[in-house]
Amino acid sequence: MEQPPHVLIFPLPMQGPLNATLKLAELLCLSGLHITFLLTDHIHARLLRHSNILTRIQSYPSFRIRTIPDGLPENHPRGGDSYLELFESLRTKTPPLFKQLLQSGTPISCVIADGVLGFTFDVANEIGIPIFDVRTLSPACLWIFFSLPNLIHSRELPFEGGDLDVMVKGVSGMERYLRRRDLPSFCRSGDLDNPSIRFYQTETIHNPRACGLILNTFEELDAPILSEMRSICPNIYTIGPLHAHLKAKLAAASSPLPAFSNSLWEEDRSCLTWLDSQPLKSVLYVSFGSLAIVNKDQLMEFWHGLVNSGQRFLWVMRPDSAVGESRIPVELSQGTKERGYIVGWAPQEEVLAHPAVGGFLTHSGWNSMLESIHEGVPMICWPYFVDQQINSRLVEEEWKLGFDMKDICDRSVIEERIRNVMEKRKDELSKSVDHMANLAKRSLSEGGSSYSHLERLIQDIKTRVDNSSRDEVL
Repeated sequence: MEQPPHVLIFPLPMQGPLNATLKLAELLCLSGLHITFLLTDHIHARLLRHSNILTRIQSYPSFRIRTIPDGLPENHPRGGDSYLELFESLRTKTPPLFKQLLQSGTPISCVIADGVLGFTFDVANEIGIPIFDVRTLSPACLWIFFSLPNLIHSRELPFEGGDLDVMVKGVSGMERYLRRRDLPSFCRSGDLDNPSIRFYQTETIHNPRACGLILNTFEELDAPILSEMRSICPNIYTIGPLHAHLKAKLAAASSPLPAFSNSLWEEDRSCLTWLDSQPLKSVLYVSFGSLAIVNKDQLMEFWHGLVNSGQRFLWVMRPDSAVGESRIPVELSQGTKERGYIVGWAPQEEVLAHPAVGGFLTHSGWNSMLESIHEGVPMICWPYFVDQQINSRLVEEEWKLGFDMKDICDRSVIEERIRNVMEKRKDELSKSVDHMANLAKRSLSEGGSSYSHLERLIQDIKTRVDNSSRDEVL
């Protein structure tokens, strides 16, 4: 009996990409493919410590986990501004280990790797294994990365001076709304030798080399950008929102799988009980994701803004999210004692789906935004880095799903934005967010765009593997 294709998935070892690609792995398992999920030793240890991943994958006989070192010392932070050190370590130290893994054990018939991991393309091509590219950041940011050479050629990069509201014309399809301040923050360095600029300039080299590009979005959300991207990567699979797509497939299959957290932090589920006691759409959910860091002054501005807004709130405050002294003054903590709840980490998908949540103050990470869009929750965006700058612009300017608060950390502005989302412009925003939420849900139903793209991806993997096997025989 012929075995199904055996797909190795290698995500970028960070919370956001891990979150999305684990869901992709489950979707492919449900379709009958065999999956090997490759984790770095560091990420694997954190998952074992804070999640029930072993219990979950036991539900899939065709799912296994393998590990590989990332080359960094154990005490390396691997987050925030040090992410390029992680990428460089993987690039220089991992290729021979990756090649050895592909050539040992059960034969791998196909690879799906994060496009940042360019060495995976070299290794897979050398061995003759088909490889697909998965990207878990926003298509808009990826398109900006693709356009970096053009921005440099047109001398829009580097730019000098403090006027960040100058319009950027060198990213086709975004001319109407893209400003300097909406570019990834590393573009503000004024230096073409900036390590991030040099790193992301290679995007147009690696990504088109793959059999196809897998994106966590849906056509109706990003259609204009996707149209531009297909000029470089014609074979794109939009199969998001991945978190909701997996839930829909599990529901359709009546699969009673155990509840699963793929978090690298321990989740405090007591916040769900607290939400149960709050009125409908009365709570502002505050979370700056897995990497963003705030200083003491910024923390105080957010606290004052929350206190002055008078709104109920649930705030995720990671233990490593603040630098320096971060204790909250007694008068502020007392001012929110009856209407605020703070946790170190939360089960975010469940929080955003809770009927008590009426708004989301977010760092604008792509997973967070898709979760919020799918649940019809309006956003206040305070971006940190990478794709978050352009994501927040799209929320306000293009999609009308909330407000962009980048480069501002002022208590009066924070208070105003919170009141707008939770009270003053609540009805206006609800029309836009409900419409986009319906489009997201429709894309996942049978015949919808994301549903159809997933079916096409599965078929294309099988076809590529069959053709590759036939070439070997010949």
